[in-house]
Amino acid sequence: MNNPAPRKVLRNLAGGIFFLLLCCRASGAAPPDRVGVDEHLGARIPLDITFRDESGVPVLLSDLVKGPTIILPVYYRCSNVCFTLQGHVANALQKLERRPLEEYRVISVSFDEEETPEMAARSKHAYLSAMKKPFPVDGWRFLTGDLNSIRRLTDALGYGFQRQRHEFAHPVASIVIAGDGTIVRYLYGVSILSKDLALALVEAKSGVAGGSIRKLMDYCFSYDPAGRTYVFNLLRVSATVVILCTGGFLAFLLLTGRKRKQRIPEK
Repeated sequence: MNNPAPRKVLRNLAGGIFFLLLCCRASGAAPPDRVGVDEHLGARIPLDITFRDESGVPVLLSDLVKGPTIILPVYYRCSNVCFTLQGHVANALQKLERRPLEEYRVISVSFDEEETPEMAARSKHAYLSAMKKPFPVDGWRFLTGDLNSIRRLTDALGYGFQRQRHEFAHPVASIVIAGDGTIVRYLYGVSILSKDLALALVEAKSGVAGGSIRKLMDYCFSYDPAGRTYVFNLLRVSATVVILCTGGFLAFLLLTGRKRKQRIPEK
């Protein structure tokens, strides 16, 4: 005679699993997002994404990204690393010799779809008013958006974050892009140095002159992923200087030797 107990247990277990699946589907539950940065250097972000600016007016990224642009993924209610990051960026911007808005632009983008343009406007006022040197209001924009717009941008940037109730687990990174949306550099941590921003903006500069400067910068500087900063290639540059000086000296000796031979009269 078969024992119905095991089959009853299996039916109850299957029913329980089916109930949990229905609950997950009804509540929209999804696997947790990966927190971190997957660098997409050389890729282009979509510039047709619509956000809302500090006034609540819809704006396309293509209307803002006209040249080298620093993108700061943050959320405005964050009183810890996001606040510190933007404060350090504000400090570094004051030391840049480049003209904001004309030569570069900064965009803070909230990855919290629940945040409002009013919150973005308060953050903008706080950082710009704390800067000692005047900074154009359109030189640093603070955006909010819906979840679809946020995801399109952060996925293109390779920026992964996860909501944890009212807070977020997220990496701390600044991303520098060119005017066509090409990702050229990731800068990590809250301690943003003005030299790192300046060199990253040189990388992002478009045009023939920008290309030539970038080749020179790539020769003189290299980006250290471990230290997450630009490092001056002392040995390479020193060797180049020595070679150029030696070559110049030899050329000088050859030229002066020829001139002396020309001056010596024939007997």
